[in-house]
Amino acid sequence: MTAGATPDDPGLLAEAIANEVLGHPAVVRLDGGAFGALATHLPGRKVAGVRVTELGEPVEIGVVLRLTGSLPAVTGDLRTRVRAIAGDVPVHVEVTDVDTGEVPSEVDGTAPGTPEQPGKRVG
Repeated sequence: MTAGATPDDPGLLAEAIANEVLGHPAVVRLDGGAFGALATHLPGRKVAGVRVTELGEPVEIGVVLRLTGSLPAVTGDLRTRVRAIAGDVPVHVEVTDVDTGEVPSEVDGTAPGTPEQPGKRVG
């Protein structure tokens, strides 16, 4: 699909948007939210993390991002990518989580607010 070419079908548009968003280096995955409500529902399946209702209407995307730079810059870039496919429509980007690449530390029972020692600070 060429830039600016809008598919004639909301389902095809949602798939094209999903592919474009997933191609961004900061995007870990698309995310439909806690209950999977952010999605485009199609016959027999859905495109999670992308909501397209009608052609020319606002588009919503939900993403988990790698923390590689400024979130406003990344979300702005995602809006530009989506508009290249969907046309000049409002694009709402919901960042549902951020992957910092850090491994969570183990809970040792001394973290603030644990039942064993509520409010105790460690380190």
